[in-house]
Amino acid sequence: MKQRTIGKEASVKGKALHTGQEVTLTIKPGAPNTGIVFRRTDLFGKPEIRPVSEMVTELERKTTVTSDAVKLHTIEHVLSALSGMAVDNAIVELDASEPPIVDGSARPFTTLIHQAGIVEQSDAREVFTLTHPITINEGSRSIIALPFDGLRITCTSADDRGIHTQHLTIDIDPDTYEAQIAPARTFTIYEDIEELLKKGLIQGGSLDSAIILKGDKVVSKEPLRFKDELVRHKILDIVGDIVLAGVRLKAHIIAVRPGHALNSRLAAAVRKQWQDSKSKKSSSREKVEAPTAPSGTALDIRQILNALPHRYPFVMVDRVTERTEDSLVAIKNVTINEPYFQGHFPGQPVMPGVLQVEAMAQAAGLIMLGRVSTDEAPKVVFFMSADKVKFRKAVTPGDTLEIRAKLTKVRGRIAAAECECLVNGETVSSAELLFTIADSPAQS
Repeated sequence: MKQRTIGKEASVKGKALHTGQEVTLTIKPGAPNTGIVFRRTDLFGKPEIRPVSEMVTELERKTTVTSDAVKLHTIEHVLSALSGMAVDNAIVELDASEPPIVDGSARPFTTLIHQAGIVEQSDAREVFTLTHPITINEGSRSIIALPFDGLRITCTSADDRGIHTQHLTIDIDPDTYEAQIAPARTFTIYEDIEELLKKGLIQGGSLDSAIILKGDKVVSKEPLRFKDELVRHKILDIVGDIVLAGVRLKAHIIAVRPGHALNSRLAAAVRKQWQDSKSKKSSSREKVEAPTAPSGTALDIRQILNALPHRYPFVMVDRVTERTEDSLVAIKNVTINEPYFQGHFPGQPVMPGVLQVEAMAQAAGLIMLGRVSTDEAPKVVFFMSADKVKFRKAVTPGDTLEIRAKLTKVRGRIAAAECECLVNGETVSSAELLFTIADSPAQS
């Protein structure tokens, strides 16, 4: 895939949301590998900033980046439009610190991109696919990124009162972004407006540029553009904020009540993983000796499915991160897409304890299967009993379940294991399990 820029410059004028200043934004073509660069034409020397996660300084109701003494506020909608429309290189000129809010969505900027035209460039586009999952939790908020061949975003939006809860899963490409995400407008809760004004925020806000939520009512100058416009705007912000990773990302992002702070932390984690990956590749190229064979201590989902007989929706192990002869550490990413959340429980999703026990059993089974010689006929592990089962804390969507299992006794084909599940290093459940290994029923 080739990099893309715009064909000519184009401008839009308006009032900035937080400062209330009148501002002109002009987008101009960028050379290959330039990235998205902001240029402050109102400052001496017209300083430039290419925003990345290390520059983030403020995240209340906006994404602010600072480089030396130069600040940029509320850049997420512009970044979102350029990224969503697959524009890799562009110069964004501003004669103030903040872009115009216009109608509160990214649609004015996608319109601007169309006016300028999109041009393919000669250099190849760099795209990073996650090497391992990322999980970030902040109280009742969470964001997870999983390896995926594309950019898919699953988002649940709700306020602290549990009102206006919305959910959407969407694959992001230029056509889908422009039609389904870019038109979604920003929103705020009516009761928060006075406090935000006291803080010097939303000085340029109005019903022309935002949706107001007052109790269970939606107040806007025009009708809602989508019945789930609020969650679509949350996805719009995610698309913009992850540009701060500095590389175009392939991942499935699963967000529960996200905001700029959570998005920024995800961008920083992606950026670190990408830079670590580049560093490892560079080191491997510098080595003159032949590469060593993989140690086999970790298992990806394909290897897990080759070992376990379980299939959707009953596979409770997504990845094995550590494995020895008698112990194992694995992860299960708990997402709102799990089918059991439809009935357990509506409005208060909790992972059933019996499935946590099943996850432990599958992890323990993988240890036993790893001890089987490759010369032997295929085996299957049968769960026999559970003892001293304890559940200490609820597991909810957005959690990453860390499953730890250790064999304590092996007698022939029967084995015992001590297991526990943890979330953020805290034990949420534990059990002592007994199981047996047998020839696979599929073998004749």
